Amino acid sequence: MTKYTEEEQRIVAYLSDAVAGGEQYFRAKNIAEAIGLSAKQVGSRLPRLAEKSEDVEIEKWGRARSTTWRVSPS
Repeated sequence: MTKYTEEEQRIVAYLSDAVAGGEQYFRAKNIAEAIGLSAKQVGSRLPRLAEKSEDVEIEKWGRARSTTWRVSPS
């Protein structure tokens, strides 16, 4: 299993639970509010998690005011 930092573990655990029923779309600020991190902390980790996560599939989906991430179960 890929090693995660403590913050990455919290993000992946939250996303895994959230997409148990199917894919969903997230913004960093919404993830951050749910797990007690800043939006900047989450936003800087999502691109790295998109590359290395084996637990969920994370894809940069759209960019309006902030980036939207499509997350689905692996």
